[in-house]
Amino acid sequence: MTSFFETISTYNLISVLIGAVIALSVLQGARRGAAGSARQLTFFLLEGLMTLASVVAAWKLMNWLSPVVRDWLIARQIVIPNEKLGYFHQLYYTAVTGIRDFSLMRSGLIFLLVYLICKQLLTWALYQLYGGSPSAASRRKGGFFAWLSSLAGGAIGLLTGAGRAVLLIAVLFVVTVLFPRSSFTEYIQGSGIYQKGAKEVIQPVAGGFLEEQLPVFTRAVEAELNGILQRKYEVLDANVPDDVLAAAKEVTAGADTDEEKARALYEWVGTRVSYDHEKVRLYEEERIWKEQTPEDTFASRQGVCIDYSRLYAVMGRSVGLEVKVVTGLGYDGRGSYGPHAWNEVFLSEKGEWVPLDATWVSSGGNWFNPPNFYETHVKDA
Repeated sequence: MTSFFETISTYNLISVLIGAVIALSVLQGARRGAAGSARQLTFFLLEGLMTLASVVAAWKLMNWLSPVVRDWLIARQIVIPNEKLGYFHQLYYTAVTGIRDFSLMRSGLIFLLVYLICKQLLTWALYQLYGGSPSAASRRKGGFFAWLSSLAGGAIGLLTGAGRAVLLIAVLFVVTVLFPRSSFTEYIQGSGIYQKGAKEVIQPVAGGFLEEQLPVFTRAVEAELNGILQRKYEVLDANVPDDVLAAAKEVTAGADTDEEKARALYEWVGTRVSYDHEKVRLYEEERIWKEQTPEDTFASRQGVCIDYSRLYAVMGRSVGLEVKVVTGLGYDGRGSYGPHAWNEVFLSEKGEWVPLDATWVSSGGNWFNPPNFYETHVKDA
């Protein structure tokens, strides 16, 4: 048994997987015979055409519907209310304002919905036309003709398997483009069968387009995901209690610019709130997470990084600042990084977003837009 696994481990599993897809298709073809395999190949090709037609239709309708949906939602003038919201209201406002404000999210949902409808309709039409399952076998039983039918079916299955293998290689090619420096990409590229298919089929047909466009698309998706996460906190913290609002106004009373307001709040939150080590201990040792609102943090004057960040965001927005809650990793001072949260605030006089970390005020140093801020803070991707 050990020698078997040692033998298997010497082979690239990507090559084994691609080879298995082809081999199983050949065996299926031989079992079904010539007629059954021809039927299966026909369905496979028609399924491919239907998928292509559904993608084209979904793309065209998405481009038309996306601005229509956006304008319709804008006309509704939906505003997150300044009050405590229940779970389903939070979900509603996050989803509706997200669809309205984030173009990729809106377009992606429309594309998926239209694609599924088109594909279902075309699949239904195909089965009505051909009547039954593509796997139905009709070869003769026994004799020379059965052997000949199995041989022809295996040959047709080889064509079907080659098509399936190309689709699998295309998916793997996309993975290597999206994650070029990952160890999994190195493993994929170590497969000779993959390399041959990628270079001779995928690369000539769409390789250049995918290599140019996919990284750009990935960065755009990451930006929208960060925006959607930010919207979640905007909905959760839409209600600004009177005492928090009064404190924010008092702290920024002598500030004239956005930067002066942002710095005053950074220093106030960083010095008035103390780090809740017990909350961290409860989570790390007992997996108990003590959820708290910015109002709770303001009242108790205790919290962890996400609580500092949410309180800062609420106070900043209450005095007219644009503030984001940012999540990611923070340097722990011992050579490693751990989960962390901080803020970014837009300074209109400079026309730029700048980072700040009110949680780290007590540790010393300047954490309001220092030049080395992102050497110690890594944003979630």
